[in-house]
Amino acid sequence: MAFLRSPFASDPPPSLRDDRVLIRTPDMGDYEQWAALRAESRDFLAPWEPVWPVNDLTRTAYRSRIRQYWRDIDDDAAYPYFIFDRHSEVLVGALTLANVRRGVAQAGTLGYWIGCPFARQGYMTAAVRLLLQLSFGHLGLHRVEAACLPHNTASIALLGNCGFQREGLARGYLKIAGTWQDHLLFARLAG
Repeated sequence: MAFLRSPFASDPPPSLRDDRVLIRTPDMGDYEQWAALRAESRDFLAPWEPVWPVNDLTRTAYRSRIRQYWRDIDDDAAYPYFIFDRHSEVLVGALTLANVRRGVAQAGTLGYWIGCPFARQGYMTAAVRLLLQLSFGHLGLHRVEAACLPHNTASIALLGNCGFQREGLARGYLKIAGTWQDHLLFARLAG
């Protein structure tokens, strides 16, 4: 379907898998698992994310989210993925390559979240590695960037394990948990 295609890719984003995880673009059929996991993980995720809108977990908001995901894919602006346990097909989290910049930059920004029951079990490391393969291969990017709060030791370790290098500190970079907060900046280059 042509309206689902990025102008820079011949097909919609592929599903990717390894022996641990399957990552694929979200769809409406994922709503129940997504809403349940986000609700169960709310307290765990709140310190690391923007404040959730009041209607965030509703089916209507999710439907709008899915529409925006496909607009972003079609515009080559972002590539959202849900992460599933490869064997049980249970949703464990999500990651997105966002802010895709073409031209002389050929870069994008990695964002991610993991459900509380699945944290520190290797799911996100596997998923990030798959998304990096897509980024540097299928999408032809040169650079993938990421940012995390300076006290988020789990994210710092994840990015290091996936080959990202720390590049600096951005003051008041993102509004997280209702407050503008500094972030450590990381990047990984193709090659």
